[in-house]
Amino acid sequence: MKVKSILVSQPKPETDKSPYFDLAQKFKVKIDFKPFIHLEGVPAKDFRKEKITLQEYSAIIFTSRNSVDHFFRIAEEMRYIVPETLKYFCISESTAFYLQKYVVYRKRKIFYGKQTFNELMDIIKKHKDEYFLLPCSDIHKQDISKQLKDSNIKFEKAILYRTVCSDLKDLKNVNYDILVFFSPSGITSLFQNFPNFKQRETKVAVFGHTTAKAAMKAGLKIDISAPNTEAPSMTMALEQFIKRESKKK
Repeated sequence: MKVKSILVSQPKPETDKSPYFDLAQKFKVKIDFKPFIHLEGVPAKDFRKEKITLQEYSAIIFTSRNSVDHFFRIAEEMRYIVPETLKYFCISESTAFYLQKYVVYRKRKIFYGKQTFNELMDIIKKHKDEYFLLPCSDIHKQDISKQLKDSNIKFEKAILYRTVCSDLKDLKNVNYDILVFFSPSGITSLFQNFPNFKQRETKVAVFGHTTAKAAMKAGLKIDISAPNTEAPSMTMALEQFIKRESKKK
């Protein structure tokens, strides 16, 4: 088959330098972007049911910009004045710099890892006397909590936002040569919006083991998967597939 169209189940990249645009231009392929899922903040009335008192925590762990946004949102809704003494532990430098949206950066105690939570854990372990709050989504990586527990870090999780299936009715149909998924929630959203979806000749691309597992459970045939040794990124995996298909007669 000659690949002519791809639907990526994520928001359109904000920069023109995205490898997806390079891929589209190189192979003359139409690539559309449509987020199959989105995040909704947990309202204050629901957050109160978690029985978490924000004033009790001396430090906070941010694993994404979303966690930053929703922490300060819930703080405002709860009328909690964030103290200058609060310590911030961020998964990366870019997440740490994002804090400037809400606090005077140079006046706060901010720590950050290079990119992974393992690197951040090395820093957190040096502050074992702190009581940490971990803002997260209702769908999150359990290994983060496990690492904190295994290291005897005193912490609590706070569910501040939820992963929700987007309304895809404006798509009308999903007649693309390739559908690209990055999470089990994306697979759920496909069938929630299109209960009678049949894969037929459509190729399915998945990123990550849990996404692949969800796709197979839903009865989808996986044609492209990443990351792997030859294709650490989805765009590389797509390019390799397009090249292989173009050689077929």
